Amino acid sequence: MGKQLLRLDLQTFAGENNNQPVRSYQKQFKELLQAVYKNQAYFSEFFGGGLEALDGVTHNKNAFSIKTSDIPVVIGTEYNKDPDVGFGEGTSKSTRFGQRQEIIYTDTDVPYTWEWVFHEGIDRHTVNNDLAATIADRSDLQAQAKVQMFDNHGGKFISEVADKSLTLAEITNDAVLKLFNDLSNAYVNMEAVGTKMAWVKPELYNAIVDHPITTSAKRSGANVDQNNILMFKGFLIKEVPETKFQTGEIAYTSITGVGKQFTGINTTRTIESEDFDGVAFQGAGKAGEFILPANKKAVIKVIDTPAG
Repeated sequence: MGKQLLRLDLQTFAGENNNQPVRSYQKQFKELLQAVYKNQAYFSEFFGGGLEALDGVTHNKNAFSIKTSDIPVVIGTEYNKDPDVGFGEGTSKSTRFGQRQEIIYTDTDVPYTWEWVFHEGIDRHTVNNDLAATIADRSDLQAQAKVQMFDNHGGKFISEVADKSLTLAEITNDAVLKLFNDLSNAYVNMEAVGTKMAWVKPELYNAIVDHPITTSAKRSGANVDQNNILMFKGFLIKEVPETKFQTGEIAYTSITGVGKQFTGINTTRTIESEDFDGVAFQGAGKAGEFILPANKKAVIKVIDTPAG
């Protein structure tokens, strides 16, 4: 996860307004958001490991458009060698490759679904610090706060798009093993391609670490001495704080990279204030999440209480 806070070289933030009423920091704040996201977002792997960010966006309701096709790939099971297929009487009316399916892509608009904002004041007489250094510090802290906001929305999004739910009524060795066997079977049967990952609450994480099959001799990918685990029953395991899960849910599983999280930065600026001797530090933007409908099948959540 990366416990240490990331500190970027924020020299680009240096300098006061120097007789300019507004100083823009959109590009720098975009880079800061993306860097913090990679190090502090718990669900970053679900969204491909990064935050797609644009600076200086207008107030458009859509973040971007993608071309999609929900027509499944069809693979024939046999090459037809009938003498009247593709040859002879079937020369102009048939093909040995089987029925042809036309592929058509459609344009899909991806909208922003929520907004973020901050508004702070820095008075030269009371801040008790260099103004430029303060702006750099506040930018870092605001980026961290916004990434936590992204993460909270990301967890809710994963829960909402999950195609299937499994129940773990109690955390015992047998129950945990059965859960991951069932999850493994589900992904094998859906013929999912990619890296399987499970984001789990601390109590489930500890149960996995302490599980009898979690030993280096069985190559589970665990280091019990350091309370650290990399792999369990074919799933990468990541410990996530309880607050990131929706009520009654204990784990989310997915193929990594099935979704996208994004933000548009409308403004990040300092502006000289008329109300005090200093600057107002302001920012506003929009954000959202997206997953292709077909990819929802690869998202499963685990509840610790029966639904309903």
